[in-house]
Amino acid sequence: GTPPTSCRHCGAALLDARMRESGFCCAGCSYVFRLVHEQGLDAYYRIKDKITAPVDGGVFAPGDFAWIEEAQRDAECRAGSRDPADIGTRRGQETPPYKVPELTLGLQGISCAGCVWLIERLFQKQAGARDIVVNPSYGTMRLRWVRGAFSAAEFARRVRAFGYVVSPAGEIAAEPESRGLVQRIGLCAAFALNVMLFSLPVYFGMEPTFEWAGLFGVLNVVFGTLSVLVGGTYFLARAGRALRARELQIDLPIAIGIAGGYAGSLYGWLAGEERFVYFDFVSAFIVLMLIGRWAQVVAVERNRRRVLGHSGGVVRVRLASGEEVAPENLRVGDALRLAPGQTLAVESRLESDGGIFSLASINGEAEPRVFRVGARVPAGALNIGRAEARLVAQQIWADSLLALLLAPGERAPARHPLIERVVRGYAAGIVLVAMAAGVGWWLATGDAVRTWAVVTAVLVVSCPCAIALAFPLVDEMATVALRRRGVFVREADLWPRLARVRQIVFDKTGTLTFETPVLQNPTALHALDVKERAALLALVQGNAHPVSQCLLENLLADGPVEPLAGEITEMVGHGVAIGPWSLGRAGWRDRETGSGTVLACDGVVVARFDFADAARPDARAEVQALQAQGREIWILSGDRREKTTALAVQLGLPAAHALGELTPREKAAWLDAHDGAGSALMLGDGANDSLAFDRALCRGTPVVHRGVLGSKADFHYLGRGIGGLRALLEIDARRRATQRVILIFSIAYNLLAVGLAVAGRVNPLVAAVLMPVNSLATLLIVTAGMRRVFRA
Repeated sequence: GTPPTSCRHCGAALLDARMRESGFCCAGCSYVFRLVHEQGLDAYYRIKDKITAPVDGGVFAPGDFAWIEEAQRDAECRAGSRDPADIGTRRGQETPPYKVPELTLGLQGISCAGCVWLIERLFQKQAGARDIVVNPSYGTMRLRWVRGAFSAAEFARRVRAFGYVVSPAGEIAAEPESRGLVQRIGLCAAFALNVMLFSLPVYFGMEPTFEWAGLFGVLNVVFGTLSVLVGGTYFLARAGRALRARELQIDLPIAIGIAGGYAGSLYGWLAGEERFVYFDFVSAFIVLMLIGRWAQVVAVERNRRRVLGHSGGVVRVRLASGEEVAPENLRVGDALRLAPGQTLAVESRLESDGGIFSLASINGEAEPRVFRVGARVPAGALNIGRAEARLVAQQIWADSLLALLLAPGERAPARHPLIERVVRGYAAGIVLVAMAAGVGWWLATGDAVRTWAVVTAVLVVSCPCAIALAFPLVDEMATVALRRRGVFVREADLWPRLARVRQIVFDKTGTLTFETPVLQNPTALHALDVKERAALLALVQGNAHPVSQCLLENLLADGPVEPLAGEITEMVGHGVAIGPWSLGRAGWRDRETGSGTVLACDGVVVARFDFADAARPDARAEVQALQAQGREIWILSGDRREKTTALAVQLGLPAAHALGELTPREKAAWLDAHDGAGSALMLGDGANDSLAFDRALCRGTPVVHRGVLGSKADFHYLGRGIGGLRALLEIDARRRATQRVILIFSIAYNLLAVGLAVAGRVNPLVAAVLMPVNSLATLLIVTAGMRRVFRA
């Protein structure tokens, strides 16, 4: 049949022939796809979103679950100490003082209803599991279990194997703003419908002398007032805060329309003047404005849940005594124990005979580095050896490079130049027009009631729907179109900044290239027999070395394997062995020469594996397309200069635009020196990019399991390529073009509507017709303008 074009697990685009042949974008997706079907959970694929995060190497990396075992013990202590043998295990049979143990944990990587369903089913398969509540809005799950029969650590391991990361719950997140807006919309819609119901008889000729006219008028006032109190105060309060801070926001013209319309309507009801009563207009206007604000807020909230944090978001430190302490409490001279897969908090002296560490997250250097006894290991180094490393702290946390890189960045408040100009012009213009109309009518007629009716009509019909309703809906449609392409906007103020982007700065390792090296000869792996595969699995399982992780991914993706039993030994810098089997550098325990990694048995070579630090499949085409748009492309990397330059040549970039061996501070200094106009968009994935991220105008990151930049990024993207960046820029161009058309239409509408109001031609019925017509026309423009971004 026709080769698939998207990954069978995550839905990401398949960018080369090897991917299309396998049907998966990576070995991780292949592994989890097989796991899902083996567990009988394939209904997940009928529930999940079309595009989800690809499975990165985190599912294969060794994890540290000691903290969750301690958290479970604490939860069981809080629940009581009664002997579980005396207690029934069915719900409702427990008796005091025993309580069901309960634990709330953070859960990262949830992206859709399918994720929630999958995690609930995995929990139900655990021995001793009682019930689970997964809250995707807050990224948490609450577990309850049978004491003595359930292992929270084992459940965390199972969840990790499917691509989700369990972490400490941290602080309870505030209720999402969108939830409060939904409640306001529901109530205000009900109020608006009632106001319209009791206003229609007036439009159809109901006389003031009708016996129910007075009651209808009172109900109009009641429901109109409730609309203002429930929904209008949202905008009035925000406009007031903005004015006190001397800022111009879209809430100001909305507040002017609500306040003017309600004040005039209240006066008209008290004075018995129906030409002043616009309660139906005010109520409907509030509902529309709330819907526009909800569309803007909910898109950002949904996207923020997609990115994974940095190994649970905390740095854990274990002293030689076994005690865990916060990094802030470390002192110079403290003896430390660093388990495999853990990150070193502060620069320390190595006391072990030797150790192998990855520095990729702090300097971008792809190849691991071997440290000998007595060497100083930098903060942020990841222990990728099989053995625990013993070290002595040489600095305190405040002086640590890792502390600097993980510190939250500060950014000046976002500015929306276009909206600020529109708001400034609208607010000043409508107030001046209303005042001039009032003065003119007073001088011409001397009729105070007539004059106030005209002023009220001007304030009511001058509708800011273009920027209060249509602009957010355009942003929402752009966000949805990007989400279909695997790009997730996390910060709403990214949109106005994108128009200023002139240069794009890439990190190298993990951004333009993959986190782990790519196996160049997978046929050597496929050719292994059952015994050889079992030995290889034993040698690479639980090993955080990038080469081992790459082999493990490819090995498990091929099918289930039972590891060979035995004790693993490691010679730091050379390789690992189990019995007669060895995996390591050529010539270590065999007679091979040259490069590559060799699997041998009793010194006889079984297979040679070749690896390369490969660019992402679409990197060259995407970089050239971005250059064709007139954007400058740069690579800033901590990796060796020759490797950085070689990648630039491969991508078709000038060698002068690829800078290697840069420290995190040097990356930040380069942006300070070369981005004076504030026009740089940066893409990175590691802690070494953190300081440069703080300087960039816009910043994005791929979704990776050890990403520390998720909380700083304006957007993140899925998949094995970087094509999402060009999609972001192209959809933003269409978004801005649509908003310009909306703005022109809005100006034309307001000239007509305000002109009619100034001429005294607008009454409540005319206003009630004009507003929905304007709103519908605006929505049609939005739909027509953004339609093409959904065709790709």
